[in-house]
Amino acid sequence: MNRKILVTGGAGFIATNLIHYWRDKYIQDQLIIIDNLGFASNIDNIKGLIEDKKIIFIKGDICKAKLLEDIINEYSINYIINMAAESHVDRSIIKPDDFIYTNIVGTFNLLEAFRIYWERNGSPKEWRFLHISTDEVFGSLDLNQARFNEDTSYDPRSPYSASKASSDHLVMAWYHTYNLPVIISNCSNNFGPYQFPEKLIPLTIINCLRGQPISVYGEGKNIRDWLYVLDHIKALEKILIKGKTGSKYCIGGNNEINNIKLVSLICDMIDDQLPLRDKRKETLIKFTKDRPGHDFRYAIDSTYIKSQLGWEQKITLENGLEKTISWYMQNKEWWEPLMAKLK
Repeated sequence: MNRKILVTGGAGFIATNLIHYWRDKYIQDQLIIIDNLGFASNIDNIKGLIEDKKIIFIKGDICKAKLLEDIINEYSINYIINMAAESHVDRSIIKPDDFIYTNIVGTFNLLEAFRIYWERNGSPKEWRFLHISTDEVFGSLDLNQARFNEDTSYDPRSPYSASKASSDHLVMAWYHTYNLPVIISNCSNNFGPYQFPEKLIPLTIINCLRGQPISVYGEGKNIRDWLYVLDHIKALEKILIKGKTGSKYCIGGNNEINNIKLVSLICDMIDDQLPLRDKRKETLIKFTKDRPGHDFRYAIDSTYIKSQLGWEQKITLENGLEKTISWYMQNKEWWEPLMAKLK
């Protein structure tokens, strides 16, 4: 089938990596990208593909229902990968309305625009609406609790995770009510090239390189499960092509580590390449007041996607960090202008 794929949030971190990967591998597919070029988006991520006419880019907001209807009709969209989202917990605490609007209203608009077009074309079973979500919708784990899986109850703790949980529920409601061919993926923390420098790993790398303080919440004991972005993209590829509609797939990295150990590891890895008189982790790491409602631990059990679709994560935390550090060291001209946004 000739896939005409609408990727929302296409100038963001994970979507950028997916678009480059997909364009290289599936040259027959048409990729239409929409992004409002908000705070964490960067058109330079995909500028070369736009200029070479390898993708079609539309600057627009998924909260504008008419725009979505026009795009879906004009380009005969039969696949949607919804990656558009406000995703930073700290900013969701300060200004939650942006998260409610984009993550809930925007997802609703996409579902409705796609449903109407899908029904008008005879409700083809092979069409897909893939909704990219997060492990944060499941809440927080204690140290000895079993990892999240597809049957874990939702228990969001922040405005961000609550808005994503709401969008997940909408997606499944459109499956049960209208039989729309939807799939949801819930993924652990990603890292890798093109990640906006407000996030922990790129910000730690950049501050290490610049000799700037590295802030760690509380005592740094909060645990996250990290997944290198290319492994995530390959999971999404399998889900989109082989996944079962109405299903959820949990994607984890099997790389649990607490924040202080992660930050210290990054400092050590950069010290090995660019040694200073004093170790970076001894001079740069500063502990700050903890985030309100800071979830203690996230961890994902990927048994289902491994058994059903044959996906496996390939890149270890250390190897992924080596690749990521190298990318940020070689792409100062990409991240340096973005740091001004964080001031």
